[in-house]
Amino acid sequence: MVFRNADLPVLFHHADAIAIRRQREAVNANRRQLVLLVVAAALAALPWEGRLGGTFQLVGALSALAYAGVLLVTLRSAGHRAKSHWQLNRSAAEFIKSMSWRYAVHGAPFDSAADDPAGLFTTRMEAGLRELKKVGWEDPRDGDGTPAGAGQLITPPMQMLRDKSFTARKETYVRDRLIEQRNWYHRRTVISRHASTLWGVTITLITLLALFLAVLRSFSVTGSSAVLALLSASAAACLAWSEIRRHQPLISAHSLVEDDLAAMHTAMATMVTEAQWANAVYETERIVSPQHTDWLVRHRS
Repeated sequence: MVFRNADLPVLFHHADAIAIRRQREAVNANRRQLVLLVVAAALAALPWEGRLGGTFQLVGALSALAYAGVLLVTLRSAGHRAKSHWQLNRSAAEFIKSMSWRYAVHGAPFDSAADDPAGLFTTRMEAGLRELKKVGWEDPRDGDGTPAGAGQLITPPMQMLRDKSFTARKETYVRDRLIEQRNWYHRRTVISRHASTLWGVTITLITLLALFLAVLRSFSVTGSSAVLALLSASAAACLAWSEIRRHQPLISAHSLVEDDLAAMHTAMATMVTEAQWANAVYETERIVSPQHTDWLVRHRS
């Protein structure tokens, strides 16, 4: 049996879509702020003033507009709270996904010995979602825009997988969840490593150029400091972008999670028995949880 994201509850897809949209909005807002700051500095560094009518400077006005754009983007971002909604909906989506997998493959506490696994699953799911609502998550089932099927927490494919034999559940979980997650963390590690190298090299080159010009200025070879200010602003923007994206701590965190999943994969393939299966699934889901990754990022920063 194949079990994919399409087989998860509608509520997962709703939260996942909002998380993706809000993440894109938050990232684009940060990008626009940094670009506008560099553009404003570049315009201020231009030797040409573009005077109109004797006193009005076109270049200065454009620089002022760029700074105003930064303020506008900042105020708009504060009002939309894109980052907060992104993180809350991502937490909700991953929580629903993890709980659904645990139920479908008899992971703890929804193991084969549970008296009423469906009832326990619904209770635990609703309890977790209520905790997210306390910190600002908006449950679509509470409003008028409830997506069709949002109230169905146990989908037919989830129940179908749960009714399969231990061997079938194990094979499906290892292939479609554990290996899939392990590959995802590997891809993210590679992407973060390439991005970290790119921005590190960029910052180094800009800083070296600024150093060279500063040395020339110290010997009066050049007297303008406008270019130095522009280079400093560019280097600062690159550094800020790299910090926002958290490339270095994510490389370490994702590598550790990938290693843990590799160990779990080996254990599940060779040592985990049916009696140990429920706890093994629970531990795997703990490893791939966003909370665990965030903990690793904080301690690796």
